[in-house]
Amino acid sequence: MPRFKIKRTLDLLASKEGRGTELISLYVPPNKKIHEVMNNLRLEYGTASNIKSRSTRKNVQDSIERVSQRLKLFKQPPPNGLVIFCGAIPQNGPGSERMEIYVLEPPEPIHVYFYRCDNRFHTEPLLEIMREKETYGILVIDSNDAVVATLRGRRMEVLKEYHSGVGGKHKTGGQSARRFERIREQELNDYFKRVGAHANEIFTQIPDLRGLIMGGPGPTKYDFAEADYLNYILREKIIGIVDTSYVGANGVEEVVTKSPEILRGVRYSDEKRAVQRFLYEVGHDTGLGVYGETEVRKYLSLGIVDTLLLSEKVNAVHVETKCTMCGYKEDKLMAPHELMKYEQSLSDARCPKCSNNTLIIEKREDLLDELIDLAEKAGAKMEIVSVETEEGVMLRESFGGIAAILRYRPSSI
Repeated sequence: MPRFKIKRTLDLLASKEGRGTELISLYVPPNKKIHEVMNNLRLEYGTASNIKSRSTRKNVQDSIERVSQRLKLFKQPPPNGLVIFCGAIPQNGPGSERMEIYVLEPPEPIHVYFYRCDNRFHTEPLLEIMREKETYGILVIDSNDAVVATLRGRRMEVLKEYHSGVGGKHKTGGQSARRFERIREQELNDYFKRVGAHANEIFTQIPDLRGLIMGGPGPTKYDFAEADYLNYILREKIIGIVDTSYVGANGVEEVVTKSPEILRGVRYSDEKRAVQRFLYEVGHDTGLGVYGETEVRKYLSLGIVDTLLLSEKVNAVHVETKCTMCGYKEDKLMAPHELMKYEQSLSDARCPKCSNNTLIIEKREDLLDELIDLAEKAGAKMEIVSVETEEGVMLRESFGGIAAILRYRPSSI
């Protein structure tokens, strides 16, 4: 799940702050030549020599060198471009700075070259790319007008507008009221069929359409939704119907304004279904529901996990400690803020096996990132679960935020 991992990294970067204007943010679009970026960095390195503060000058130039070294690994930018964050981050007061570098490949192409040296990392362009980009259909309708539109991320696009040509509810031309109503009903039916046919054609051409939201003033939208004007696939995708004061583009804007809760509900319903399926397997003792870091890791390694469930609130680092003398190894899970204290404690710690003062941290990795990598290698589906639902809270508090649904019972291995 690259998007989730990038989002976690961006959240981490947002929490970091430099001692001065020492943190570098570099965005390289896919059509930018690497040698041109290297030339720009050489110019920035020369400009940095004018910085008065000796420590700031050194940190900036060191960061530029680190970024340049990473760029040398690329003959050209990846298809979606490249984003590099680098800088000296204070660990525990002045003089404790440690150089950190993060190299990210965006999930979608970046279009602008961007270099900035500041006291923080500039993650805004990447955050904008990371915003929800799922496509939703919008159909706003009343007896006079209709409009078909799409919503993708923040971008709303009106695709087609219609006018019914149906007369109002009054008697004209000396016709009897009953005959006039029959004519009006037939005209409405023809209008609905026309709108439905076009909506079917437009929306079924959108791959992976996430859902359809309907709106409009009055009851017409309900009459339209409950009849057979939309094909059964689209009717099943209706995720909400909202009242609006207008039709047309203004009506679509109203639907977008009133839709955040509907769209959030769609994501939450996906999470709820996944957790409820896990709870069913555990409750019925089918052997397909497992939880806990150790158990889940084991079955991921065996390749029999169908769906991995992770709470977004899991916040732990997997640390592997090794004795350089005898090869003794030890795994620990700890909160990120405990890592520095643990690292310092190793200077006085002795190996439980050989009693030598030779323990070092061989590997440290964010637990969620590690489990996600294992799931990707095993071909398992993944669900990152919020704590906005009762099921999400239960997953976090009762099962430690780490669970899985297996493809088959472990006993059949």
